[in-house]
Amino acid sequence: MNREKFSSYLRAAIIILGSVCVCFALAKLPSGAFSWSFLFVLIFAVFLAPRMSLQIPRSNLMLSFSDSIVFLTFLVYGGEMAILIAFVEAFANGLYLKNQKLMSGYGIVIFNSSLASFLTAFTYTIVLSLTSIIGSDLSNTRTLITVLGVLCLSQFFSLSVFIAVYQNIKAGNNIWEVWKTQCLSISFTQFAGAGLAGIVYKLISYADFAMTVIAALILGIAYINYRKMISDVNESIEQAEAAERAKAEIERTRRREAEKHVDQLGISLKKEERANAALRKSEKDFQHAALHDALTGLANRKQFGNVLRAAIENYKEDPTANFQILFLDIRSFKNINDALGHTIGDKVLVIAAKRFVRMLNPTDTVARIGGDEFAIILNDLSTVGKAQKVARRIYESLTQPFSLGGNNITIDLNIGIAPCDVEYETPEEILRDADIAMHYAKEKNEGPAVFTKELRERFLERVRLEMDLRQAIERGELSMHYQPIISLSDGRLEGFEALLRWHHSEFGMIPPNKFIPIAEVSGLIIPITVWILEQTTGQIKSWQQISPEYAGLMVSVNISGVHLSNDDLIDHVEYALEKSKLLPDRLKLEITESSAMKNAQHTINVLQKLKKIGVQLSMDDFGTGYSSLSYLQRLPFDTLKIDRSFVCGVGERGENSEILQTIISLAKNLKMRVIAEGIETPAQLAVLQNLGCDFGQGFLMAKPKASEETENLLYQRPNWLPGQIDLENISQKESVANESLRMF
Repeated sequence: MNREKFSSYLRAAIIILGSVCVCFALAKLPSGAFSWSFLFVLIFAVFLAPRMSLQIPRSNLMLSFSDSIVFLTFLVYGGEMAILIAFVEAFANGLYLKNQKLMSGYGIVIFNSSLASFLTAFTYTIVLSLTSIIGSDLSNTRTLITVLGVLCLSQFFSLSVFIAVYQNIKAGNNIWEVWKTQCLSISFTQFAGAGLAGIVYKLISYADFAMTVIAALILGIAYINYRKMISDVNESIEQAEAAERAKAEIERTRRREAEKHVDQLGISLKKEERANAALRKSEKDFQHAALHDALTGLANRKQFGNVLRAAIENYKEDPTANFQILFLDIRSFKNINDALGHTIGDKVLVIAAKRFVRMLNPTDTVARIGGDEFAIILNDLSTVGKAQKVARRIYESLTQPFSLGGNNITIDLNIGIAPCDVEYETPEEILRDADIAMHYAKEKNEGPAVFTKELRERFLERVRLEMDLRQAIERGELSMHYQPIISLSDGRLEGFEALLRWHHSEFGMIPPNKFIPIAEVSGLIIPITVWILEQTTGQIKSWQQISPEYAGLMVSVNISGVHLSNDDLIDHVEYALEKSKLLPDRLKLEITESSAMKNAQHTINVLQKLKKIGVQLSMDDFGTGYSSLSYLQRLPFDTLKIDRSFVCGVGERGENSEILQTIISLAKNLKMRVIAEGIETPAQLAVLQNLGCDFGQGFLMAKPKASEETENLLYQRPNWLPGQIDLENISQKESVANESLRMF
């Protein structure tokens, strides 16, 4: 049998027993039992007692008058009346609690009423069985207290034991634990009820009317004050509990928010962990990117510097740990970018990097320093000779032609070698020297070059000259010298070739062959040439005004190949002519054969624009370059200038003049006039005159002089050709010249 069913049976049994007890009490009532006083007690039990119960604050105890009424009825009217009052009071109290929604169902009301009548009957039976012991004279206070004690103890133990047993049957709870935790507190209600019943019984039995009224008033006032006090306490407790509940709700809200934050924090931590992982990867990628070239994947300048610094320190500690540095530059790489585009140029660099790596040992380090420049550390090489062998192998590998994007590409290299040395303290020092050697290899075009201290001195001197040349114009260190150009037919002064001179404030005169290449490489040649054009055109314009015979003087100015490739050359010439008011045909621009033929089509376009201005054009150093006759016909030159090397080679009797004959004849056929430079002997002059050369210049006629000295010569009007030569020499020279012409 399950617990629920058994408990239902028990409830039914109690209802039956309670009903029997009520019926027994009714049957045993003496005649005249229902007096006005009992009726008052009954009304009090039905209507007032349920509403006068007091809840003890902060406890589960209820101070009610039900037990007091039952005990008082027992003392005054006997046990039978007490059984009836117990049933009625419990039933009325149950209905009141049900109306207050503190109790559900009429079944529980009937059950409680039946239980109250049954327990009262049980208590009544115990008291009757002990009457012989405790006595029945209730006027005796001792007997009264004893009876009340038996009543309350019997009521307490019977009720508490029943509740504990019932909870065990219904829910399986431990009887002893239920009795301790839930039933022990009932004793307070039982004892308080017994005490109140004893006091009221004494008042009813022995006090007069006045005392009874006073006692009733005192009890009433005490009840009211206590009820008010309990009400205030309960209200305070409720407020405190409401505050506690609010606080608890706040705490629960905070706890939920904290749990939510914990969840969010967990998500954030996971995200942060992923972010940290990505950050660590990014840091590795960044470190790799910071130390490697993005295009080729080789070490960059920074990483190369770190490795080289470690090699230098290791070499100082162990002199046997030799290494060699190679500095490599792809020659004319700009032409690849300009002609094929930067995409092809980048691919060329990648191919070069792969070839470098294949040619080296795993212990070596190769890096892209920047642009088309690379550097290599060759470890464990004891001699420069071994480094040169490696450099030549690299050169042979890199210069092998290859196809890329449908283009056949061949690259060339400049390689400088710097051996390890104890004098090096930093990577920058040894890289600087390797770079110096590389530039020397570029100048000489003779394969890899090895650094020497003489190269460093030369390089530092070059750097110093370049720095000083940038300020030479402002300092007034540059000046123009003029060498006369003479008509070889009649000795007339045709004009002058303007020659640049640099008088350094510290080093004195710097030879043109020393500073002109520096100016061309650094790009300074363009502003210097602009200054030359302005100086010379103004100068020749002022000399034309000395005398009518000088009105047709012209000036010849050398134009660098660097300036020729610059589109601003046209503007510079026009500006100089406009500023000086010199007629355009009195300005002759000399362009070397090698410069003109470097980019022949571009040269043709520029020269044609210059011809439209009206200036004269001369090909300088003709015969030393690699002129293409097909282009030479298209180049709009007015004159050819024979290089001094061909003039100086003519002997005293006219020997070695065949090349002169060829050049002069070619110029005549192309309808160009000829100028010979470097005439230093009368024999050379005679040969050139006999060959029909138009103009000449050289030390025989006049050396280049400063503008002041040249102007003095103009006022002096000298005979620009040497004096009469004896007829025997002339006849000999003429016969030699005629014989040469016949041979041509």
